[in-house]
Amino acid sequence: MIPARSITNETDSLLSSALRPWSALKWHGDSQTIAFTPVQMRSSLLQIDQPLWVVLSEKKIGLVSEGEVLSASSVQSENLPILGIIPAVPWESLGDPSFRRTYHTRASFYAGAMAGAIASEDLVISLGKAGLMGSFGAGGCSPSRIEAAIAKIQDALPNGPYAFNLLNSPNEPRLEQRAAELYVQKNIPVVEASAYLDITYALAYYRLSGLELTPEGKIQVNHHIIAKISRKEVASRFLSPAPDDLVHRLLEEGKITQRQAELARSIPMADDITVEADSGGHTDNRPLVGLIPAILTLRDQMQSRYSYSQVVRIGAAGGIATPQAVLAAFTLGAAYVTTGSINQACVEAGTSEQTRNLLAQAEMADVAMAPAADMFEMGVKVQVLKRGTMFAPRASKLYEIYSRYTTWEEVPQAERDRLEKTIFKRTFDEIWSDTVKFFTDRDPAQLVRAEKDPHHKMALVFRWYLGLSSRWSNTGEEGREMDYQIWCGPSMGVFNEWVRGTYLEQPANRHVVDVTLHLFTGAAYLSRLQAARLQGIFLPADLNRYTPEHPLI
Repeated sequence: MIPARSITNETDSLLSSALRPWSALKWHGDSQTIAFTPVQMRSSLLQIDQPLWVVLSEKKIGLVSEGEVLSASSVQSENLPILGIIPAVPWESLGDPSFRRTYHTRASFYAGAMAGAIASEDLVISLGKAGLMGSFGAGGCSPSRIEAAIAKIQDALPNGPYAFNLLNSPNEPRLEQRAAELYVQKNIPVVEASAYLDITYALAYYRLSGLELTPEGKIQVNHHIIAKISRKEVASRFLSPAPDDLVHRLLEEGKITQRQAELARSIPMADDITVEADSGGHTDNRPLVGLIPAILTLRDQMQSRYSYSQVVRIGAAGGIATPQAVLAAFTLGAAYVTTGSINQACVEAGTSEQTRNLLAQAEMADVAMAPAADMFEMGVKVQVLKRGTMFAPRASKLYEIYSRYTTWEEVPQAERDRLEKTIFKRTFDEIWSDTVKFFTDRDPAQLVRAEKDPHHKMALVFRWYLGLSSRWSNTGEEGREMDYQIWCGPSMGVFNEWVRGTYLEQPANRHVVDVTLHLFTGAAYLSRLQAARLQGIFLPADLNRYTPEHPLI
């Protein structure tokens, strides 16, 4: 650490470089108001809505917000040279203002959905009451569960902001379609589309059914889509208008009007695209620093091709867990940021206390990839917590068995006994009986297919374990602790490292609004230091960290 009063080596270079832009100005005021020590400087920098002058007094760098600026020709002896200015950076100003206007939110931010209502009603409502947007984790929920969530959230937040998740369900398209129909019926203004590889009928229906033409002749989008992607080929689909075949089908079936079909050609499928890097749940484990520039370039190419009236915004998700990460994402060009893993460690999340405690102990490397319940047969994987649970290796074992054998009866008896005893803790036939009851209401077509295809029957039974494991985690199912499936990215460990030694180290103190405000306040604070560095001004090194010292709510 270099004390502020001993920064003398830098001052010569500062006088020869950073001083030049301000050489025509001097600062005049009470020298007692100047912050010279690191403690004083930190206090000044934390007043993020106040600009600061950087002055030089007897070879000491100081920060001051008071006083007046005079021309260099002033002959008052107490005038001090100005080295630069650190602008005010209110946390609300970070990111693209059009995102805030579109969604009527205070910040260029939303809390991403985590399936199974982990991103719960309470989480969405807490954020909404603070003027921040959260996306309800509708993935894997029944239509009745989603409808109940809609009623609760709309009652608490009649004017928003809030969003609902629409999860791609290639194995259960009826469930996806029913969710989309609910969103249209209940006037849900924003949908976060997750895990899509292509545009589906349900997604196009939601998007296009909300189009209308204003009296001024402008297209009004009433059904906004924020698409979460990690691949360029998928991004290009959301950057394009709805596919013609889906538009024609929707029109023929009376789901949209002729006018809406015409307007569909003039808008992209998404208003915003969330670039998801190395995250919890569905992920390609890609680095944000490479992915954001690639998608921004693609967006610009598509904009040149289609000339949309509103440019699609590109946001950042995956690894957003510290103020440094928030600032880095905005520096990369992200219009907004999205958090995920860290939210489920907050008290408002739909997770059990035991799960929140496990998450609070996680380190960066305590994650692993495991087969996904919703896309098990396709070999798709999700990122989960491996510390304190055996889910990842057990789920991987099930996929290995599924890939090797075509029927349950082909599996060696010793292996079957082992699976039923250590993983299922029930017999295969008992699980199949429950599976039949489950799909009789949810999707009977799955049962018809299973009767004809024993390999599919085995997949449904294995998916029983994969599906329930996340619910066991959410409810804190006793006796199933080693089977908890906890979606988690390395950002969880990074967050824990950041808050270690602070009040946020304890899970009981983690409230989603407070955590979000610290992320943005810290990013604004760090951006002020960066503004100084860009002018050649390097303040004491121990100022380079923002620590959450007390609640902001």
